[in-house]
Amino acid sequence: MAITSANQLELLQTAEAVAREKMIDPELVIQAMEDSLARAAKSRYGAEMDIRVTIDRKTGRAKFTRVRTVVEDEAVENYQAEVTVKQAKQYLADPQLGDEIIDEVPPVELGRIAAQSAKQVILQKVREAERDRQFDEFKDRKGTIINGVVKREEYGNLIVDIGRGEAILRRNEKIGRESYRPNDRIRAYIKDVRREARGPQVFLSRTDPQFMAELFKMEVPEIYDGIIEIKAVARDPGSRAKIAVISNDSSIDPVGACVGMRGSRVQAVVGELQGEKIDIIPWNADQATFLVNALQPAEVAKVVIDEEAGKIEVVVPDEQLSLAIGRRGQNVRLASQLTGLDIDILTEAEESSRRQAEFAERTKLFVDALDLDEFFAQLLVAEGFTSLEEVAYVDLDELLAIDGVDDGTASELQARARDHIEELNRKATEAARALGVEDSLFDFDGLTPQMIEALAKDDVKTLEDFATCADWELAGGWTTVNGARVKDEGILEKFEMSLEEAQQLIMTARVQLGWVDPSELAGETEAEDGEEEAEV
Repeated sequence: MAITSANQLELLQTAEAVAREKMIDPELVIQAMEDSLARAAKSRYGAEMDIRVTIDRKTGRAKFTRVRTVVEDEAVENYQAEVTVKQAKQYLADPQLGDEIIDEVPPVELGRIAAQSAKQVILQKVREAERDRQFDEFKDRKGTIINGVVKREEYGNLIVDIGRGEAILRRNEKIGRESYRPNDRIRAYIKDVRREARGPQVFLSRTDPQFMAELFKMEVPEIYDGIIEIKAVARDPGSRAKIAVISNDSSIDPVGACVGMRGSRVQAVVGELQGEKIDIIPWNADQATFLVNALQPAEVAKVVIDEEAGKIEVVVPDEQLSLAIGRRGQNVRLASQLTGLDIDILTEAEESSRRQAEFAERTKLFVDALDLDEFFAQLLVAEGFTSLEEVAYVDLDELLAIDGVDDGTASELQARARDHIEELNRKATEAARALGVEDSLFDFDGLTPQMIEALAKDDVKTLEDFATCADWELAGGWTTVNGARVKDEGILEKFEMSLEEAQQLIMTARVQLGWVDPSELAGETEAEDGEEEAEV
């Protein structure tokens, strides 16, 4: 593609041919040619000059011009491309700052090296335009299914021809041990499209939960039309999956529509997913009901939800435990992903023994701390009292509601509870000071002496130490390591501190230390409240 000033019409023909081949706008190719010719001209006339080239879109004639810009006297840096107002008066009647003086210069005859350089510039520009076109084409298809042909395999990753470009299906995005050969047809989900230095990269997936959701959308017209909605999907690729659906039309059964006549619809999806077993579950706004559905085929006896911790306990009959958990924990893991809750499964026997242990522990606490007989302590526990603080600071009427408790007994119970708590606080204060806790932590509202002692044992001894803690370090939580849930014990977890309470205390400490602007904190809180109201 050597370009000279003689083959003017050939410029337009070349631009058309390249544009057709690369499926880009011919104007982009012509602009690339203009840039390459301008660069070649600068090497001839001088790099300091502002040489511009325009190609006539009808004749192909290349017009070379030198441009000089009018600037202030003291602002002249490049005398080849800039002139002062005074100098410009030779060329312009009334020159103003920013005006341009344009002079036509003789066209440049490109030698072999210059022509090769111009060709490289054009090819580079064309490649960039082609990449932009590919990115624009595929970025809007993210989240959809695409059909392609396998071109080759590189280190376990598949390079797939998707028409006007290539995509990559990484080894960990393939289902199980499925293998493909060159020229095999493949269907996959466009998981991501990124603009990278070497061009747009299209990443495919066959393990993404949304791949299954999109397959159902293709097989079930009611989902495509919006009559049935997919609310949640969870997959163990190649093995088992759960999908929760709801119908916006009471006359249509969402599960039956997804299964199809004699299972034809769901079988089409199962076939594409290499035999993956799929549980289709009716979605329900009530968390407990939805969870019972999600744990199918196991039967559930009772569900206990801890909304603050975002955790849920499920009690199942003893003979249903293995079915509820599933092979290698698969059933409960998928149900957890589907509902977005941490799920603990207990048998009825385990729950009963745990309740008995908690009952005995609380009874012993009241016997030892309040100097009560066992029967009276059991009565307190049976009425729902779980801690000394509840007895000490509860409204007196709640104690009087217990059979056999009069005003004198209730007042005595509260006095004993408060005395015991004060004694515990005194000992905790002494222990914390012995460990080196500073007054800044004692003066901080929201922490009891017993909490401060627990913090000191974990080497948190100043307000600054406390302000650097994370909420989960205080309240505890769960993390997933290699697919298994692992418990993180919180420093203050035994005091039943929630994540929200821990976060509030930490932010208050940071405000007091001047690390956080209170007005910014208030703004964030208002924004969060506004989002919650919008959701409602």
